[in-house]
Amino acid sequence: MLQVSAKNKIEQIWLDVISGGVAQPDAVIEQLTYLMFARQLDEAEADIEAAELLGDNQEHIFGKSDEEQMLRWRNFKGLEASSLQQHFISKVFPFLKELNSNEKSAFSKYLKDATFKITDPLALKKVINGLDDLFNTDIKGLDMQGDLYEHMLGKLNAAGRLGAFRTPKHIRDLMVALMDPNPDTLICDPACGTAGFLISSAEYIREHYEKIMSAEQWDRFDKDTFTGFDTDDNMCRLSCMNLMLHSVRNPKIKKQDSVAKDYTDHDLYDLVLANPPFKGTINQENVSEALLSITNTKKTELLFVALFLRLLHVGGRCACIVPDGVLFGSSKAHQALRKELVDNQYLEAVISMPSGVFKPYAGVSTGILIFTKTNSANTQNVWFYDMQADGFSLDDKRSPVDENDIPDIVNRFHNLEAEKDRKRTERSFFVSAEEIRKNGYDLSINKYKEVIYEAVQYPPTSEILAEIKKLNVMIEKETEELEKLLK
Repeated sequence: MLQVSAKNKIEQIWLDVISGGVAQPDAVIEQLTYLMFARQLDEAEADIEAAELLGDNQEHIFGKSDEEQMLRWRNFKGLEASSLQQHFISKVFPFLKELNSNEKSAFSKYLKDATFKITDPLALKKVINGLDDLFNTDIKGLDMQGDLYEHMLGKLNAAGRLGAFRTPKHIRDLMVALMDPNPDTLICDPACGTAGFLISSAEYIREHYEKIMSAEQWDRFDKDTFTGFDTDDNMCRLSCMNLMLHSVRNPKIKKQDSVAKDYTDHDLYDLVLANPPFKGTINQENVSEALLSITNTKKTELLFVALFLRLLHVGGRCACIVPDGVLFGSSKAHQALRKELVDNQYLEAVISMPSGVFKPYAGVSTGILIFTKTNSANTQNVWFYDMQADGFSLDDKRSPVDENDIPDIVNRFHNLEAEKDRKRTERSFFVSAEEIRKNGYDLSINKYKEVIYEAVQYPPTSEILAEIKKLNVMIEKETEELEKLLK
């Protein structure tokens, strides 16, 4: 979560961009994205240089010549205003656009027609100085850069337009850890936004397999492992830039309405990780008939879960975030989707999350569904977990706290054999598929969780009244003493 000081700096940077000749809010975000990417590339190059000192040789982003080194943020940011503006437009921005010159790459596709529009030299100088100060003092790490981008999107009223909120990094990391992808896993997020799930997956694979990956696996990691779709060009562009900064140089990012009739791909992926749009409705005439056959609805949160099933090959798995309504909604479409997961697929787990997870952007209650595509009746028991804490306060501040169920969730999920004897009064437990069917395929944890109520013993009414009278006497006495002091 961004602090007030960071938000104030962003407001000033925003105004400086406007004074530079960029009027429309979406164009302001676009121009700031280019500048932030230029700075991130410089940081990535610094990491490569540091690794090189330790004997880890990686391909450099910038060449060694003085001219090429002047393309780095740290070297051109100090130029005087007119020289800076001319240098950025004529040298730095073309370098960004040509960074991945492979015409088949998503990055080249989405930056091919990009233009830099801040034409006033003094305004550009102020923006660059402002961003440098912001990142040096307030924005630490790529996840906070995601917070920064989402804050800017809020100025468009775009964040939340279809209930699409960026998933906090620790929740993304939780879902990736539960799914445990490896270098051979083909991963897709058909509602990728800023590519958060793909980036968390890339980090996980590098952390666990980097030292043992073959050249073929590295090539696949670079080109085929990560696929993402979004309906917005700016999001696709940002996804490409984010993934490039995480060593994925040729991600498969495509502008695509994944639930529309014109998208017919199926049985492609090993793993789907997603937080699809909530609360949205779309024109049913444009929805794929294959999805409507699973859940006949216009609600995006239901259609996307049906889409995940279609995208996975048999044996493929999914971990997705859904609003609580998907778990217990009583409409025919809600029940049909849950019936599909329980009766025709393998529903592995339902993790209930507290409503504060997406604050301050939304207070909606959500859960994580984990399932495997089998196209046969495989669900015997479903594991439920009642997450009550995620390591942060559940108010708008989202401050770090000691209480955190995430390590316990990961440990228990990867050792489900030990969960069989857990009682319904505990944090996690199993529920049989048959019991779920008898309850109308309700997947709300409160339907099955047992709560132990302890009787509270109160003193007799006469004692309570006596205590009240005693307090009143004390109040009157102290009031009298106070009045004497005031005379």
